[in-house]
Amino acid sequence: MDRSRLLIRSAIAGLIAAAAAQPVVAQDKGGERQKCYGIAKSGQNDCGTAKHTCAGQAKRDNDPADWKYVPAGTCEKMGGKSAAPDSKGSKK
Repeated sequence: MDRSRLLIRSAIAGLIAAAAAQPVVAQDKGGERQKCYGIAKSGQNDCGTAKHTCAGQAKRDNDPADWKYVPAGTCEKMGGKSAAPDSKGSKK
């Protein structure tokens, strides 16, 4: 009985340690970042636009005026644009 309790406690401790280490790994990926327009999903944009003033207020997926920060050099690979659209392109 002691051995099974020890095994369970060790497994739980391992899960807690793995969960605690996860955010540290995510923070290490810092580096240079850039704005990427047209890739933000609804409610997941990083900052305001002419249509709204705050992060998390995008009304539709992939709106050309909404943007997210991404690692530098990856925006075009994700299907976005690194420059803001002109005012004519954002009206629909």
